[in-house]
Amino acid sequence: MSDWREEHDSMGAVFVPSDKLWGAQTERSRVHFPIGTETMPTELVHAFGIIKKAAAKANRILLPEKMTEEKCAAICAASEEIMAGRLQEHFPLVVWQTGSGTHTNMNVNEVIAARANRQAGKPLLHPNDDVNLSQSSNDTFPTAMHIAATLSIEDRLIPALDSLIDELLRLESENAEVLTIGRTHLQDAVPIRFSQEISGWRASLAQDRAMLLASLPPLLELALGGTAVGTGLNAPRGFDALVASEIAALTGKPFVAAKNKFHALSSLDEMVFAHGAMKSLAGDLMKMANDIRWLASGPRCGLGEISIPANEPGSSIMPGKVNPSQCEQVTMVAVQVMANDVAVGLAASQGNFQLNVFLPVCAYNFLQSARLLADSIHAFRTFCVCGIRPNRIRMQENLHRSLMLVTALSPHIGYESAARVAQLAFQESITLREACARLGLLTEDRFDAIIRPEEMV
Repeated sequence: MSDWREEHDSMGAVFVPSDKLWGAQTERSRVHFPIGTETMPTELVHAFGIIKKAAAKANRILLPEKMTEEKCAAICAASEEIMAGRLQEHFPLVVWQTGSGTHTNMNVNEVIAARANRQAGKPLLHPNDDVNLSQSSNDTFPTAMHIAATLSIEDRLIPALDSLIDELLRLESENAEVLTIGRTHLQDAVPIRFSQEISGWRASLAQDRAMLLASLPPLLELALGGTAVGTGLNAPRGFDALVASEIAALTGKPFVAAKNKFHALSSLDEMVFAHGAMKSLAGDLMKMANDIRWLASGPRCGLGEISIPANEPGSSIMPGKVNPSQCEQVTMVAVQVMANDVAVGLAASQGNFQLNVFLPVCAYNFLQSARLLADSIHAFRTFCVCGIRPNRIRMQENLHRSLMLVTALSPHIGYESAARVAQLAFQESITLREACARLGLLTEDRFDAIIRPEEMV
């Protein structure tokens, strides 16, 4: 057993890999839950590092007889390594564990204690008595969820979204004078400026951004200090407010103690609300990506009204084929986010009494959505949207072939007469101008004076 060391917990002895920092409780979870490959998200582990450092500093102030300066410094140092991602290999546990996330909280406690004890060369810290002082898994895990969710949205997703919105603003400006044909029900409609079409995409994303920002204030309320059931048992008075202020200082975000800890431990409302904003963003990205690949379809037998970058070969059998692969990755990510929203909502509905025990699956799906959206948006902007170019010749051809230009005739000849013009033009494969003259409704000169696409937008 030279590759193993013996560790102890309240249930007895356990053998742990000698090169790993985790202890007995982590090893028990690793053995008893060999389920899937989905490990706890790195964002969540990072958030736990923030919590443990903040808790040690708060305990140093409120419980100095227990949290000595030496212990506090040791916990802070190990926590900083976790926050920096340098100890990630020591967090092996899967999502499919206890629904409170206790195993992961103890994984963090054990790693910090072991790391500090090795550095000190003595048994300085105990995972429960020192690293977990004034805390419970029941309040640390939902707190880690809120911290990770806030940082993922504000520091990763919003910046990616801002870059895409800026790129669309540039495209709007460049295409302000380009006329094209609008489409409703996938059928020809009246004219539109290409910049107006782009503005629709951009405004949708801006609205999603506003909803994401609106979801952040509820996430800033933290459960920490509620301990096991919300009463704060075994935590000193004022710990919740003090530890929240320490977390705020560490993250630069205005985190505060939740007003009602019984809600904070048993409800996931804030996660559902924030994920709903991400689902809305996914829906708008789906729409935008579909529009772009329709407009770029062809290049000869589709709409072909825009060109997008040719990043890689599109077929293993058809030489020269290029596919809208960036649009496809966006739509697949959107599908995953929409599916994740179902999991987040169902998990939130399952709180019983003083605790929700669907926390890991909620955290996993939420953080995956934020990560996928940020990465997807970055790639989409860089490898697709930046390279969109209008095919002005094709746009002009389609614009002047559209039967719906007849809409401009309605005020002059009436709706029903205008419909007869459109129907005749379609049936006889002639122009609207020719159809109008054949029906004796308007002279060609008068038709030309009325049908001016640039004035219809």
